[in-house]
Amino acid sequence: MNTDLSGETLWSSSTCQVPTPEGNDLRKGALKRTPYLKSKPVHSNFKSPLQVCDSAKVSPAEEVVELKRRKEQLDAEIAQLEAEGYRVEELEHHIDMLHEYNDIKDIGQSLLGRIAALRGATTRDLYSHFGLELDD
Repeated sequence: MNTDLSGETLWSSSTCQVPTPEGNDLRKGALKRTPYLKSKPVHSNFKSPLQVCDSAKVSPAEEVVELKRRKEQLDAEIAQLEAEGYRVEELEHHIDMLHEYNDIKDIGQSLLGRIAALRGATTRDLYSHFGLELDD
């Protein structure tokens, strides 16, 4: 495969010509991978969407103190729930049942979406067709 590109890559507002590796011909209408824009530099440095400022950094000792405080707070909440008659096993069972419910609901939503696509309808239309409420 010949990757030598003789000729220049031209960019204009009406057409974009890109040299192709096969035969080094220029195809009209093909799009460049990163077109040149005057307003924004193409090769700028990457900026992470997660911005951490220096003032937000906490020392390890402060972090340990905060985690211990949070643990005491959670232990107090657990003791309060146990005093009200809740058991950890019962809560774990309810959480497992909610996970199962959500999995079944996701499968149902997927099936409704597929049926809607096959019928050329919306899932909203299928809800009324099958007697379901939109809040289900």
